[in-house]
Amino acid sequence: MNDALLGIAQAAPSIGMIAAFACLIGGLYLVSKGRDRRKGVLLLVMSAVLIANVLIWTLPSA
Repeated sequence: MNDALLGIAQAAPSIGMIAAFACLIGGLYLVSKGRDRRKGVLLLVMSAVLIANVLIWTLPSA
């Protein structure tokens, strides 16, 4: 793998976790304020999926 792809592969989990936390905060805000509960719940589900993806990427394979 060349150096450009290696850098992107190393940065992907960090970017994914930043996005997951942003979705978590946004989803909690929408649900708690009662603005748009459906979108808030969807953001919470999306953050859970992103966290699961990051775990899959970073855990060593057996």
